[in-house]
Amino acid sequence: MPKDLKVLTKEEVAKHTSKGDCWVIVDGCVYDVSRFAASHPGGEQLLLEYSGKDATETFYSLHRQEVLDKYRSRLLMGSIEGTSVPVDDGLSSWARISKVPYAETFAWRGFHSPYHTEQHKAFRKYVREFYDRDGILEEAIESESGTNEPPSIELMQKISQAGLLHAKLGPGKHLSLLPLPLGMKPEDFTYFHDKIMQEETARIMCPGFVDGMFAGFSIAAPPLFNYGTDQMKRTILPEVLAGRKRIALAITEAFAGSDVAGLRTIAVKSADGSHYIVNGTKKWISSGTFADYFVTAVRTGGKGAGGISMMLIPRCEGVETKIIKTAYSSSAGTSYITFENVKVPAENLMGKEGAGFKMIMDNFNHERWMIAVSVIAQARVAVEECFKWATQRKAFGQPLMSQAVIREKLGMMVAAVEFVDAYAVLLTHQMNNMSYKEQNEHLGGPISLLKYQATRVAHLVADQAVQTFGGRGITKGGMGRIIETYMRTNKAGAVYGGSEEIMVDLGVRQAMKFYPPDAKL
Repeated sequence: MPKDLKVLTKEEVAKHTSKGDCWVIVDGCVYDVSRFAASHPGGEQLLLEYSGKDATETFYSLHRQEVLDKYRSRLLMGSIEGTSVPVDDGLSSWARISKVPYAETFAWRGFHSPYHTEQHKAFRKYVREFYDRDGILEEAIESESGTNEPPSIELMQKISQAGLLHAKLGPGKHLSLLPLPLGMKPEDFTYFHDKIMQEETARIMCPGFVDGMFAGFSIAAPPLFNYGTDQMKRTILPEVLAGRKRIALAITEAFAGSDVAGLRTIAVKSADGSHYIVNGTKKWISSGTFADYFVTAVRTGGKGAGGISMMLIPRCEGVETKIIKTAYSSSAGTSYITFENVKVPAENLMGKEGAGFKMIMDNFNHERWMIAVSVIAQARVAVEECFKWATQRKAFGQPLMSQAVIREKLGMMVAAVEFVDAYAVLLTHQMNNMSYKEQNEHLGGPISLLKYQATRVAHLVADQAVQTFGGRGITKGGMGRIIETYMRTNKAGAVYGGSEEIMVDLGVRQAMKFYPPDAKL
């Protein structure tokens, strides 16, 4: 225990029960809340009612652990005899590996795994602690709670300097452009590291802010790296990977959602071949309101997929972006983009004219896998929240956990999350052992079905979690903050990257490509 903290008896604490001299006990620690009382959200009088007493049970029925994490260093003055004070290492409880049943993935609960190594464990610890210690979690919660401020450019540079911005793109040659954390070599970074990165980011449970950090970047940077010109790779890609410039993928239109081949944004080449004039609109573009560059699908030819090309359009004259308010925070930068007579240099074409549709399709597998993994991780957080709430919340004099109907809800949620995560692990293993070409040939259908099942599980978990939390499950802030956010935003995964209906259909259509012609009943 630090030297300036005291070891106290309950009798000593009981003497401090007046305005200006108010102590309370929570989890065996003694807090002097005298100066805090006037700003207590529940009013000063309520706090005074518990002065000099052990308020642990009442505290945890009204407040989240993060409240203690936030105020502990300012209010903690000692502990009751026989109680240890939490170690002050600059981390909140969020950053620690949870002991709550099913809160962590299988390999982190002490079970054997043929897929995970000590390096994976070290990487998860590094990512989780970075988000916590460097203030990203705190900034995300503040933004999601009301400011709607997007991630700052300084924050993006901080993520890059931590070796995590380019890591968010998964395995590939881009990993050699900047150092990775923990001295990892690019060839050692697998899709299981990628899965951990997606999971830990999703655990922040501030989906608008998280999409502001990564949504546009994660789906726009790969086409730039894979299909951009040498000039783009020399001048623009380094700025994007360093977090100094931001990028968005502009494909979806009000006229063409899942029907990508039906897009209407037109790019007409000038008579001298020096530039294109682009006219059209894009809708629901993540990170669009603050992006510096747009990897844009345009029509340079006739109808259908064969007429689509990709080009890099900078924010310039004729490019206008407007915020689209969605179910989650506007910090995601979701936008409506208007291209009006935008002059784009011919050298900004990515690849050849008419090759854009393939570039779009090549990008989908990893995006859909990434969405599925993130959706599963969010569902796991919701399960952990329900376990905690059912244990500490009392109704009719007993914890909710004592009721069979609550245990049934937990069992349903756990079974669904565990099974779909096991499928995600299996497909991740396949990705590690297939070339990019093999992944596109064999995993498009299974990944589509994984995404479908993940979003169905999210629907089930969100529904049961709200029922477990009751009124708090539909209340912003407080004990139900995470569940309310999850309930309100979980459907995004069922739409982004291809709707559930498209995913199911694609899974079956892909399977039929390998249907044996001699198979009969």
